[in-house]
Amino acid sequence: MALQSMTGFARSEGTSGRHRWAWELRSVNGKGLDIRIRLPQGMEHFEADVRRSLGQYVTRGNLQVALTVQTSENRVEAVLNRDALDAVLKLRDELGGDLVDPAPLRLDALLSIRGLVEFKEAVDDSEAVARRDADIVSGLETAVHALCDMRRIEGDALFRLLSDQITRIEELALQVEADPSRQPEEIARKLEGQIAVLLEGSAKLDRDRLHAEVALLATRADLREEIDRLKAHVAAARDLLTLGGPIGRKLDFIAQEFNRESNTICSKSNAVAVTSAGIELKVVIDQFREQVQNLE
Repeated sequence: MALQSMTGFARSEGTSGRHRWAWELRSVNGKGLDIRIRLPQGMEHFEADVRRSLGQYVTRGNLQVALTVQTSENRVEAVLNRDALDAVLKLRDELGGDLVDPAPLRLDALLSIRGLVEFKEAVDDSEAVARRDADIVSGLETAVHALCDMRRIEGDALFRLLSDQITRIEELALQVEADPSRQPEEIARKLEGQIAVLLEGSAKLDRDRLHAEVALLATRADLREEIDRLKAHVAAARDLLTLGGPIGRKLDFIAQEFNRESNTICSKSNAVAVTSAGIELKVVIDQFREQVQNLE
């Protein structure tokens, strides 16, 4: 399964009848899945479609979804108030005998009567509304797929970058492992020199106690466990990258473990070369963790 970045953008637009619509989807990093939706008044029913569609493909990220709909053609229709017209006609009949040469009712006279005829924007019939909604939902699906494609493209780039960083972490771990200062003979030689200096300065030192402390220091200076754990974390990180999918949280945990081992190596180091490698380890691990934050 391919990796997905949590950042992306997609736009889909089209027309349906006299309506023009457009979807815009934006995605950025987030600890969980947070979808914020902005819809035109009267179209709140699309929220369920948005959450359903995104929920099929996206598991993490802060997403902003916006729909705009514009009406390209305003149609006006006249609505006759039948009750008002009946009342006018009834009044005319009642007053017919009292009027001298009553003139026939004309359209312009009827239109001048308040409330008799109202003009308002025409409303689409149910079939037109259904077609419009279906087109808008289809456009949503197109936008969601475009967003996921962009997230996958960025995910491929992150895969290559993270793989290189994991390789560098492994190289530095092997460099620490192969450093001459880690050899027991070298550790013993350095400690013996330090002991000789101490013994020359004071004859009161307890040799047995001193040798016990030296053994303890030699044990603490051994980096075998840290190196082994680094190698294990490298293998686990590679397995996760190969597995793909929403692995961001797991890789973030491994990054924390990388950092813990590098800190220990730096604190235990008894050689400049090891300290230098440990510091570079910390730099690479920080870069690794920063990129991991972009993964779903």
